[in-house]
Order: sequence, then structure tokens, then C-alpha cells
Amino acid sequence: MLEEMSAFFTKRLNGYDEHMLKDVGGCRECYEEMARLLPGGTQTLLDLGCGTGLELDFIFQRAANLAVTGVDLTRAMLDELRRKHPDKALTLICGSYFDVPLGENAFDAAISFQTMHHFTAPKKRGLYARVRRALRPGGVYIECDYMIEDDDEEAFHFAELDRMRREQGLPPDGFYHYDTPLTVAHQASVLREAGFAAVEQKLRVENTTILLAKT
Repeated sequence: MLEEMSAFFTKRLNGYDEHMLKDVGGCRECYEEMARLLPGGTQTLLDLGCGTGLELDFIFQRAANLAVTGVDLTRAMLDELRRKHPDKALTLICGSYFDVPLGENAFDAAISFQTMHHFTAPKKRGLYARVRRALRPGGVYIECDYMIEDDDEEAFHFAELDRMRREQGLPPDGFYHYDTPLTVAHQASVLREAGFAAVEQKLRVENTTILLAKT
């Protein structure tokens, strides 16, 4: 059964950080790598789907004075992020990053970690174009996500999501928890189509993959 996205993560808040670090292949390595990849001198950061801020746990070890704007659907996760980092410069927005205004030339860098694999390529393309506009010249977007390598597998997941939505009578525009990963090549092409000048794979451990996109 498909669950509404925010409800899914609210139910799983207890133990979520431990699960991501210990049970999801490649996540610990990629949290560490994302922190290393953040350009030196970054002062303002946009974190899409920030959740409990696991990626920020690692990033703050390298950039303690960073000003972060985090966007997430789940209030309980944002509350946990605030609890973990009460002394940090956090602007936390409970809402959909597809709807929240991101501004223009507002951030030195943007990141997302294990959130984009729930959405279609067209929906992500529009978001990425907004992220690119929100970045200052020379800014980067670093995405770590669940990505695959087989086109048929990608198509299967989207077909399964469509089938389950229809069986449960769910609207097509709602946010429901189900993994629909793109292939690495497709994901990179979507970023380029959104206007990023260059996209590079930086690390892949199992299906956990980091792409770095430059403006």
C-alpha cells in the first residue's frame, strides 16, 4: 500500500538516522563525500528534502558557520533537525520544494540527499531549473540519490507506481512513498536539460550515487 510521503517519514522518525547510516548501502560513504565536495568558502546552502539533516551533521563538521535553508515535507523531521543543531543558522521550511520559492542568486551551493528518486524526470527538470537560478554564478548542486543502470528497471518502477495509484484510487499529483529511481545517465541528462553546464559522477557505492552539477 502506498503511504502519503509526510506520514510515511513521520512514522519512521525514531531510528531513521541509524537506518540510513547502517542499512542503506553507500549512504555513510556518500554523507562523508558530500561534505568533502562542498566548495570551500560556501556560506549559504540550500538543502532540498533535508529531513533530519544527516548530511548536515557531516557538513557542519567542515563548515560550522554555514547558513542553511532546508525544505522538507515532514514537520517532525524538521523538528529533529532543529533539536540536533540548535546553535546553527537554520531557516527551515515545511513544504514541497516544488512549490516553495527558491529565489534567484541566493545560494552558493545546493544539495539533496536520497529524496529525488520519488519523482518523474519532467517534474525534476523544472525543479532543477529553479535550483540553477537560485544559485549564484559558479555555484554547484550536489545530489546524492538512489540511481540504477538499466532502462527497463526504470520503466518498471514507474509502471508499478502507476498501477498502485490506480488500484488505490489515488490522485496522480499527490506525494506517495515509492521508489522510482532514474538511471545514472538519465538523471545526469535531466540536470543538463535544466541548464546546468556540466554534470559529473563523483561517487557510486552500490546504487547510492553522487552527481555534481555546475552552473
